[in-house]
Amino acid sequence: MRRGPATGADRVPVPPWAMAVAAMMLIQLSSALSVGLIDQIGAMGTAWLRLTMGALMFLLIARAPLRSVRRRDVPGLLGLGAASGLMTVAFLSAIDRIPLGTAVAIEFLGPLTVAAVRSRSPRMLAWPMLALVGVVLLTEPWQGEVDPVGVGFALLAGLGWGVYILLTQKIGDRFSGITSLSLTIPIAAVMAAFVGVPEAGGSLDLWVLLTAAGLALLAPVLPFGLEMLALRRMTHTAFGTLMALEPAFGVLLGLFVLHQIPSVLQVAGIVLVVAAGAGAQLGGRREPAAPDPDPETDLQNRIVEEFS
Repeated sequence: MRRGPATGADRVPVPPWAMAVAAMMLIQLSSALSVGLIDQIGAMGTAWLRLTMGALMFLLIARAPLRSVRRRDVPGLLGLGAASGLMTVAFLSAIDRIPLGTAVAIEFLGPLTVAAVRSRSPRMLAWPMLALVGVVLLTEPWQGEVDPVGVGFALLAGLGWGVYILLTQKIGDRFSGITSLSLTIPIAAVMAAFVGVPEAGGSLDLWVLLTAAGLALLAPVLPFGLEMLALRRMTHTAFGTLMALEPAFGVLLGLFVLHQIPSVLQVAGIVLVVAAGAGAQLGGRREPAAPDPDPETDLQNRIVEEFS
């Protein structure tokens, strides 16, 4: 079967696993730095403002390809926007109550489930199992009391993350990476507004807006774009298991930024999830799907190639 012309995204020389790792680092850095803003305008207000700033940035970077949207694309776009909004609101609500590393470890159950369910190779199942052991060590459920509301928010974020992974690959195969985000992140911002505006509406000032814009650049703008590029060349299983690195980054940034000191067992958990993430990249590449022929998308792809 004849494939369409290669896009700039497909010609990027950076390995897809490296894009995914960079995205995770940026997401966790943004989460750690969001704690101060959460204290000012609340977790849901911070999530809404970050998504709104991110939506504006994506709309400036790439014109939303509204004329290319077909009726059958609408459920996927709405679903991806809703998953992105749920993931952001629930996760920031979780780290307002429980340590960053613990929240990420619980949230990771979402992509871990995706990796396990979608895997068709017995050999690949070894990596999710190894990552699960690391997540348990990072979480340390036997230590003291855990805030049940915080855990619930983290689990809800994990649900959003799992759905996000599935729909991102589908939408990424239909549209070019950045243009699809100019469709879905505004949807996420609108949905987050229902809970975020009442919480943050009376606390907005220039400093809050500038802070939110900086955090939005770290997440969702840069990492979501990198993840979209990575998922165009990775399987669900490889990408989902590679996300096992995220609890480790959460613990490390929790240590350096928020001074949340990990235990010896949590350090052991970091080693296990890093090993699982490294193993997941083996055999995890996929050929990018040929984009549907569309003049507007073709023009955007040529522009991307020029600046690559």
